[in-house]
This record gives sequence, structure tokens and C-alpha cells, in this order.
Amino acid sequence: MDFLRPACWSEALEAKANHPDATPVAGGTDVMVELNFDHRRPETLLDLTRIEQLREWSRTERDGVASVRIGAGVPYSRLIDELGTSLPGLAMAARTVGSPQIRNRGTLGGNLASASPAGDGHPPLLASNAEIELESVRGSRTIPIGEFFTGVKRTDMAPDELVAAVHVPVSTGPQQFSKIGTRNAMVIAVCTFAVALWPDRRGVGTGLGSAAPTPRPATEAEAFLAAALTDADQWDDPRPLPDSITERFGELVAHAAAPIDDVRGTAGYRTHALRVLARRTLSWAWDEYRGDTEFSGRQRCA
Repeated sequence: MDFLRPACWSEALEAKANHPDATPVAGGTDVMVELNFDHRRPETLLDLTRIEQLREWSRTERDGVASVRIGAGVPYSRLIDELGTSLPGLAMAARTVGSPQIRNRGTLGGNLASASPAGDGHPPLLASNAEIELESVRGSRTIPIGEFFTGVKRTDMAPDELVAAVHVPVSTGPQQFSKIGTRNAMVIAVCTFAVALWPDRRGVGTGLGSAAPTPRPATEAEAFLAAALTDADQWDDPRPLPDSITERFGELVAHAAAPIDDVRGTAGYRTHALRVLARRTLSWAWDEYRGDTEFSGRQRCA
């Protein structure tokens, strides 16, 4: 196979335009596994590891909302160390990715480009209404993450486009992420769930992973919870959530899924697990919002 190694971003875009079938390589944590097991044999590899600007992040403002622009080559370990306060849900998800070695090499941009339904970074990005910045020699465009995934390992990217960055709003309330796997570490998720509270706009965000052909939000659950908290004046006067709210939230999250049976779990188990994860993560996030120091700043395991 051919191996292309551009020295700068413009060269990378030109290479992708000239070789639209080229497979980009950043951390290589997905691509190299597929190559080693002979699951894929691309004709061309496009190495992006020399491009410094992909490994940078910066604070920005988009439509009056404080955000973080994360270059596609920023590894998971830096998301944890440098952005854990601003993007807590994403940092929690990053902590569950592989081993320390994988977190040092794997990137959020690579996770998005692979578009696996089980990608750990996808649910917190959905819960935050993140936007994906794509670029080619023709120009750049930004699309909501909800429109990015189009099928199993398929995206809205054109053949000549590369992921340049991800724009994620800075959290204004608690965020949580939970993952179920067949063991505690270095495992592909059976299912994942993320929730984010946005008290500044009286909103709720969610994200499901490994529970449908694409990562997706539970929009009915979001609308239900936001309305319930607003109607009860819970945002300004937070009180313990009644079981009826957490139970209904879990039901609506499970209803949003479209899981399958596979070697990691059955569709029935995934549906049940999502209902439990939704109730738990909501309870943890709400207790943190209420200011309970027992929960504040702590990551919980399912």
C-alpha cells in the first residue's frame, strides 16, 4: 500500500483530494487493529501525526456560547488532564477508553472518523450538542454531531474531507457518563450513556452509545426531564427528584435505543441496562447540582 505523510495541514488536504480513498491515521488505535487482523487492506494510508495544529485546542465563543475547539489530533489523555473541568462528561468518557497507552495515542478525531456505534466519545458530545468541523481543499464546514453519523461506521463526510476539530460548549452544569462492558477496562462497550444538565438554558442533553446503528440522543427523554424540572421550579429550587421522574426518564432513554444481539450482549439486556444507566447518571448529576459534596466532582461507575 502507499503511505503518505504530509508535513502540514494544507498538504494533508491536497493529499486527501488526490487520494479520496486514503485512510487517515492519527493515533492508529483503530486502523492498526484492523490491519493486524486483516479486516481491512486500504490502498493508501494518510499519516496525520506530523500536523501540529491538529494537536492544539483553544477556548472560543460560538453564537455567544463559551466553547472549546479541540483539534482532531488531541489524544484522550490530554482531554482528561487539560479539559476535565470545562468538559467533564467528555473527560469521564475518555477515562474509560482502553489503557493508558491507548489514551496517549487515541484521538477524538479518529474516534469520530471511525464512526463506530460503540465509540466512547460520542455520547458526551451528543449530550453537549457538539459540532464537527470538516475541511477539504474546497473549504470548511461545521455540522451538528447529530447529523454527522449516517449509519454503521458511516458519516456525512465527503470523500475529500478530513475532520479538523470538534467544537464543544463548556459545561454550565453537572455531566455524567456511564459504560457497561464485559470487564472493567480495555473493552468495547456493551452500551454507554451520557447526560448533561444545562441550567443556563433550562435544558438537558443525552447520548446513547452501542445501542443503535449510530450514536444518538434520547430526545423524548430530554424534553420530558427539562419540562418536569421547569414545571416544578427545580432549576432555581433544586429538591430531590421523585422516583416517578427518574423512572420515566429511564423508560424514555430505553425507548430511544434500537439495539441488536451480538457477542457482547443481547438487545434485551442493552435495553434494560440503558434504563438503569439513565436513572443512575441522572441521580448522580442531580445530586451534584443540588450541591451534595458527596457526589460533587466524582465519577461514578455503573
